[in-house]
Amino acid sequence: MIDILICDAHLYIDREWEIPDGWIAIRENRIHAVGTADQPRPEARRVISARGRLVTPGLVNAHHHMVQNLTRSYAPATHCKLFTWLRALYPLWARLDEESTYLATYVAMVELLMGGCTTSMDHMYVHPCPGLVDAQFRAARDIGFRFYATRGSMTRSVEDGGLPPAVLVQDEDTIMADCERLVGLFHDRSPGAMGRVALGPASLFSASGQIMRDSVTLADRHDLRLHTHLAGDMEEDDYSLSLYGCTPTEHFEQMGWASPRAWVAHYIYPSSSEIDRLAKAGVSVVQCPGSNMMIGGGSADVQALQERGMRVGLGCNGSATTDHASMWMETRTAMLLGRMRGGPQSMSARDALDMATRGGAACLGWEDEIGHLRPGACADLVIWHMSDVALAGALTDPVEAWLRCGPAVAGTTIVNGRVLVENCEPCLPGLADILRDHARQARRIQQLD
Repeated sequence: MIDILICDAHLYIDREWEIPDGWIAIRENRIHAVGTADQPRPEARRVISARGRLVTPGLVNAHHHMVQNLTRSYAPATHCKLFTWLRALYPLWARLDEESTYLATYVAMVELLMGGCTTSMDHMYVHPCPGLVDAQFRAARDIGFRFYATRGSMTRSVEDGGLPPAVLVQDEDTIMADCERLVGLFHDRSPGAMGRVALGPASLFSASGQIMRDSVTLADRHDLRLHTHLAGDMEEDDYSLSLYGCTPTEHFEQMGWASPRAWVAHYIYPSSSEIDRLAKAGVSVVQCPGSNMMIGGGSADVQALQERGMRVGLGCNGSATTDHASMWMETRTAMLLGRMRGGPQSMSARDALDMATRGGAACLGWEDEIGHLRPGACADLVIWHMSDVALAGALTDPVEAWLRCGPAVAGTTIVNGRVLVENCEPCLPGLADILRDHARQARRIQQLD
């Protein structure tokens, strides 16, 4: 018996595979079958009519900093460039503890679900106290969210020529010991895993060469992914040249990071030859269009990266730059940026959707199971909702209408075969208490009490 049958929908299964009036069957935590309107539907315990709706794979968020929703739209930092923005917010993030991290992660994951995201990484690189990634995994388990934690790190404080205060940096031995511990506790290599761990020194200007090399060694030993920020700001170029005598990409290569294990965030200011080298090495890139535009730092030329063979995913980035965690908004912004840069033929809604699904899955090394709805894939999908007023007149292409019209929200979000959002609302009865406690922690961290 099928657990859930979704019928009468426009199904976007994968690149080059759509079913205009179809059904999709979920059995346990997998996509069991898909079919057209004239094919027999299997019997199911629950039938969901999605008439007139678009169904897509769950979107994959390949770059995020969830705890930053505790400092959203923080007034002293809203008009700053990247380095000044970081200096303004680091002292606030130094007040993080396990409770605030749990609450921020919980709120972030709920917001992601409401925006159609079913799998997200998180780049947690501030560690003023132990146990913060553990708190994130507790939130993911309590919700039922598919979570790819990235144990970030910083070793170079302001006293050592870096940007963060000393309370936010750790020595290399402490970092690597905690990475080993987290991998042992939470990294699930099995198919359909709900939790995995990657390694992520924050950036070349805040992490030592030793921690970059040690991360590669540990990743090789345990078959882990590697993640960092790279070439995201012109100030980073200046810093790298003064400290290392080379560009950020050259330092990245010298540290042994240019491999298929690695995916990098932003990658806005590489040279053409640097793009070619990293593409040949198998490195993937995450574009964070909303954040890049909000902080005014430029944005990656996605088409140029893809033409050179790079896989590109999308990410929300930190909730204190983007100030939201809607992957639908990021996908729409990516489409608009692509068209603004390359003209109306350069980026379609399907191109952007592919980045938000297959592209993100490629960044996480998880294309076999997520980012598509082929039979056997993880049962992670979204039935999208948009008002009848917003869709009035959009009759010929539901995928284009999904991004060109709007706003769209997740009417139903299913993760691992479980309905977590229904009728545009999270199925989480304790959410009001979480939001109350989150507000209390945000006021404490921003020192507003």
